[in-house]
Amino acid sequence: MTGTHPLRTGLVGYGLAGSVFHAPLIAATEGLLLDTVVTANPERREQARAEFPEVRFAAGPEELWARAGELDLVVIASPNKTHVGIARAALEAGLPVVVDKPLAGTAAEARELAALAEERGLLLSVFQNRRWDNDFLTLEELVEGGELGEVWRFESRFERWRPRPKGGWRESGDPEEIGGLLYDLGSHIVDQALVLFGPVERVYAESVVRRSGAEADDDTFFALTHRSGVRSHLWASSTAAQLGPRFRVLGSGGGYVKYGLDPQEAALREGLRPDSETAWGVEPESLWGRLGSGESPLTGGGKPVPTRHGDYPAYYAAVAAAVRGEGPNPVTAREAAAALDVLEAARRSAREGVTVTLG
Repeated sequence: MTGTHPLRTGLVGYGLAGSVFHAPLIAATEGLLLDTVVTANPERREQARAEFPEVRFAAGPEELWARAGELDLVVIASPNKTHVGIARAALEAGLPVVVDKPLAGTAAEARELAALAEERGLLLSVFQNRRWDNDFLTLEELVEGGELGEVWRFESRFERWRPRPKGGWRESGDPEEIGGLLYDLGSHIVDQALVLFGPVERVYAESVVRRSGAEADDDTFFALTHRSGVRSHLWASSTAAQLGPRFRVLGSGGGYVKYGLDPQEAALREGLRPDSETAWGVEPESLWGRLGSGESPLTGGGKPVPTRHGDYPAYYAAVAAAVRGEGPNPVTAREAAAALDVLEAARRSAREGVTVTLG
C-alpha cells in the first residue's frame, strides 16, 4: 500500500489496552488516523468521544468487515480469547492487523494466523510494546556493544504488590480466557529474552496461585536455557511485597543492574500523551542503572548508565511504514509464536514439575 493519506484505523476494544495504550499511540502517530472504535459500552464510547471527538463507533467487529474498503488497518485490543477469531476475520476481509499480546493461546494458532497473513500478503503484527521500554533499549545497546562481555545470566523481574485480586477476565481461572500472569506479563519478559539472546532449548517454570480468592496464576518463575548458552531467569508476580531489580544481567566483563519500571505506561494512564512538547519516556538520573563488577550497585558499585528514552510511539510508526511497504514488520506473528512455544512449555513444566525440551 502506498500513498500519503493517513491510514484509517479501526480499534477493536476500548478497555485498558484500547484506551490507555492503543488509541493514544495511534492518534499520536503521523500517518495514522483513529477512525473507528469498536465498543458497545456507552461509558467507553463517551470516554473515547471526549478525547477523540471525530471518531466513529461500531458495536461489533463485523461492522468493520462490512466496510473494510473504508479502512487501512485494524488493531485488536479485545480480551485474549477473542484475538484469534477477530484477527482471522480481519485478514479474510483484506485488512492488515495489529493484535495485542498474546496473539493467541497456542503457538499452533499463531502460526496458522501467520500463514494466512502471508498467503494474503497482509501485515500481521503483535503489540510487544515492552521492546521499546527505556531500560530494555538501554540493555539492548549494552549487550550489542559488548559492554558486559559474554553474557552468562539474564535476570528480569516484572513484579507488583497487589495483595487483593481485582477480578475480571485477566484473573479468571477459565482456560478459555487465557488469563493469569504467565500469558500476561510472561508474554513481555519471554519476548524480551528471545530478542536479546535468541531461541530457547529448555524451559523450567513454577506458576502458582498465592492470593486468597484468586483463580489464575499470580506468581510465576521461568528458567530458560538459550541455544546461545545464556541462562534467563524471569519473574512475574502480583505478590512481591519487596520489588527486586527490573534487570540484573551478568557477563564475563561486568554486570548491569536496573531498578524501576519504564515511565510510559504510568504517563499514559495519567492522561499524558506523546507529542513534540512532551519529554516522553524520560526518567530521572536517580533511576539510571549501574554497570560494573565486584560490588553491589546499592553500595555505590559501578558507574551510572544514562537510560535511553522509552519510545512506544516507535512501534506504531514502524507499523505505518510496514503497511505502506516502506519498512519491516516491527514484531512478526512468527516471533510471537516462538514466544508462545516457551509459554506453553512453561505451563506444562509448572503443571508436571518437569523441565521441557523444545525442538
